[in-house]
Amino acid sequence: MPAPDRDPLADTRQGRGAAHLPVLLEEAMGWLAPKPGGRYCDATVGAGGHAAALLERSSPDGRLVALDRDPAAIAAAGERLQAFGERVTLVHARFSEARAVLERLGMIPVDGFLVDLGVSSPQLDRAERGFSFRQDGPLDMRMDPTTGETAAELLRRVDEAELARIIREQGEERHAARVARAIIDARRAGAVETTGKLAAIVARALPRHEHGKNPATRTFQALRITVNDELGELERFLAVAADCLRPGGRLVVIAFHSLEDRIVKHRLRELAGRGGAAAGPARLRLLTKHVVVPGDDERARNPRARSARLRAAEKL
Repeated sequence: MPAPDRDPLADTRQGRGAAHLPVLLEEAMGWLAPKPGGRYCDATVGAGGHAAALLERSSPDGRLVALDRDPAAIAAAGERLQAFGERVTLVHARFSEARAVLERLGMIPVDGFLVDLGVSSPQLDRAERGFSFRQDGPLDMRMDPTTGETAAELLRRVDEAELARIIREQGEERHAARVARAIIDARRAGAVETTGKLAAIVARALPRHEHGKNPATRTFQALRITVNDELGELERFLAVAADCLRPGGRLVVIAFHSLEDRIVKHRLRELAGRGGAAAGPARLRLLTKHVVVPGDDERARNPRARSARLRAAEKL
C-alpha cells in the first residue's frame, strides 16, 4: 500500500520503476487478435507500448492509426514507432474524433480499436503539467496543453455549489461540500494556482484521511475529469466506435476508475442489445463476460496496473 504522502495516481498509472509499461498488454492483444493486413486504431497512443505490440503482431503489412490529444505523447510515440515506417500514422486528436480522422484517412472500416484511458506516466512525472500532487507545479491538468481551460482557471470562475457538484460527481468525494467551501474560502485570500496549494487546502478541509491515500486524490480526479471532459469524450467515442468496425472487428477499452468503467459496461451492453427496450438491435457481441483485471504478477511488476479494468466486444 502506498505511503500517505505519495500520489496514488502515480502508483496506479505509472508505478515505481515501471514507467511506460503498457497495462494488460497480453490481454488486450488477445482480445484484439491482430493479424497481418489488418487495420487498427489506437485511439490513446500515449507512449506507444500497445501500438508497438499491435504493429508487431500484425506484421508485415498491418496498418495502425494512432491518436492522442497530447502533442508530447504524439512526439514520444513517433520516436518509439519510427521503425514501423509508413505502417503507422500518428494524429494529434482527441479519441472522440477517431471516426472523423479515420474517414479522412480512408481507413474505415477498421479491424480493431484500442482505448487506454487515463493519465500517462509522462504527464504525471512533469510538475509543469499539474496532474500530480507529489511535486508542486502550476494547476494545469490539461491533457492537451495547447487549448482549453486550466484547472486554475476553472477554480477561479466556478461558484461553491458548482464546485461541490464537480467534486462529488466526478471525484466521488463524500465530503465534497466541505472541500468546495474550503477552496472558495481560500480563493478569497488569493487564487488557487498550484498543485501544492490545492492539496494543502483539501487536506485541511477533510475530517479524516484514508490510510494509504492522499486526501486530495478525489478532488484532483474530479478537476482533471472536468477540465478534459473525459467522461464526455468516452461517451462520444463509444457512440460511434461500432460504426467504424468491420464485421468481426473488435473493440477493447481499458479503464482505470469506476466512473469510466461504468460507462463502458453500460454502453457495451446496450450495443449488444442487452440494455432493455431502448437499446435497439444488437450490433456488438460481448467478449468479456466479466471485467478483466491484471494478475498478481503484473500488479507486482507494474503498480500502474492495479486499478486497470478491461472490457472487449466484437462487431456482429
